[in-house]
Amino acid sequence: MSRERLYLFDTTLRDGAQTNGVDFTLQDKQVIAKMLDDLGIDYVEGGYPGANPTDTEFFSQKPTLRHARFTAFGMTRRPGRSTSNDPGLAALIEAEADAICFVAKSSAYQVRVALGTTNDENLASIRDSVKAAKAVGREVMVDCEHFFDGYREDPVFALACAMAAYESGARWVVLCDTNGGTMPNEIEATVREVTRHVPGSHLGIHAHNDTEQAVANSLAAVRAGARQIQGTLNGLGERCGNANLCSLIPTLKLKKEFADLFDIGVTEDRLAALTQASRTLDNMLNRAPNRHAPYVGESAFVTKTGIHASAILKDPATYEHVPPESVGNRRKVLVSDQAGRSNVLAELERANIAFDRNDPKLGRLIQEMKEREAAGYAYESANASFDLLARRTLGRVPEYFDVEQFDVNVEQRYNSHGQRITVAMAVVKVRVDGRPLISAAEGNGPVNALDVALRKDLGKYQKYIEGLKLIDYRVRILNGGTEAVTRVLLESEDEEGERWTTIGVSPNIIDASFQALMDSVFYKLVKSGASP
Repeated sequence: MSRERLYLFDTTLRDGAQTNGVDFTLQDKQVIAKMLDDLGIDYVEGGYPGANPTDTEFFSQKPTLRHARFTAFGMTRRPGRSTSNDPGLAALIEAEADAICFVAKSSAYQVRVALGTTNDENLASIRDSVKAAKAVGREVMVDCEHFFDGYREDPVFALACAMAAYESGARWVVLCDTNGGTMPNEIEATVREVTRHVPGSHLGIHAHNDTEQAVANSLAAVRAGARQIQGTLNGLGERCGNANLCSLIPTLKLKKEFADLFDIGVTEDRLAALTQASRTLDNMLNRAPNRHAPYVGESAFVTKTGIHASAILKDPATYEHVPPESVGNRRKVLVSDQAGRSNVLAELERANIAFDRNDPKLGRLIQEMKEREAAGYAYESANASFDLLARRTLGRVPEYFDVEQFDVNVEQRYNSHGQRITVAMAVVKVRVDGRPLISAAEGNGPVNALDVALRKDLGKYQKYIEGLKLIDYRVRILNGGTEAVTRVLLESEDEEGERWTTIGVSPNIIDASFQALMDSVFYKLVKSGASP
């Protein structure tokens, strides 16, 4: 049985750019467009040529894409203007793009209030714009903005807008839930009705996530006959975002209801790169990835409780709906105060730490881990610190160096410009191979000063930590009062881009921070295979 083709349209670089706090550079756009093309996306919407200098430059030279059709976005001709006398339309026609996606109102209320024109003029604008773009050889699609709200208010006019686009030659007529408030059952019923007038093979869906149902609405539209889905990586988009392609793609590829009936441009090999693509985008935007995102989140295939971990070790299908490797993610069994022996064994295997299942030290490790978590440690959030705890308990971490003493002073003073500043100074005394080494450093805070001083001179181990850098520092107060216990989590990165997290707990925030700093340095030495 042959499968029907579904087309994926990515608008990360256009609709996703409207996300609060997101601002793509030209280089960002070039890199992301290539990444989307490599993934197997059919259409990459690059932006709005003429709207800003970045988008205009992006469309001045078409990027080399092997699979995707590079798409420009813009408005249909303005009311009262001809297609030859509209600068916005001219910018679209002149853009170096394979396709043009016009946005057009399909709600009588929006036409009346937002555009201040007539229904007839709006329909004429759709027809004229589609014909003008087709005349210069572009593939054309029309985003029918506010379609579902418009259909609810005046179905005759909303359908007339969709028909005007299709009959004028648009390859795709995209029905937009612009305000994001339509329910899946209404989406499905409406799309099914539209397919009586516009073939489903020419219909697309553009859903916003204001009720947390953009993915569900997109799938409902597919069930009803739509054959193009618009969305963004990681669900970027204004307000609450767009339909998340990182959820839609694996659902379409791995869930029988869709996989048996439809084919998409994303192959199995490229599907396995989805998690990397998701996290690459977040890294480019300097955003923390959503740990709980379906399929690609760090916690998507995490198990915490012992009974679940025991079952997963027997058969992963007991608690996993798809194999994590299929989307480039990985299985993880957390080590926590709920953990049983199964969790610890699974985590030791994941970390490639050799062990004997009959070793009595394993029982000691589990007991110590639970005692520490009762004191405030959270090893499920600190993979590197658990690694070190396990290795030390099992007797496999060299004592590379010993910190004999550290001291931190914070001073507020006036600088040479007469400005009042606060400066921290730290002194750290370590012993390497029996030889004392003392380092001092200033920092913009006590933890920064300690970090610099600790890593300033570690003798023969210095070469292993040159590429080590701290990229995140998080503090949590575990209880109230002036004697509160503080938990510090440090995220570190090495020269190869690998990241790990370490933890420290103490009533003294400096002590807790230094514990996490020490673990980070020791983990780097262990990872690098440094000899004692």
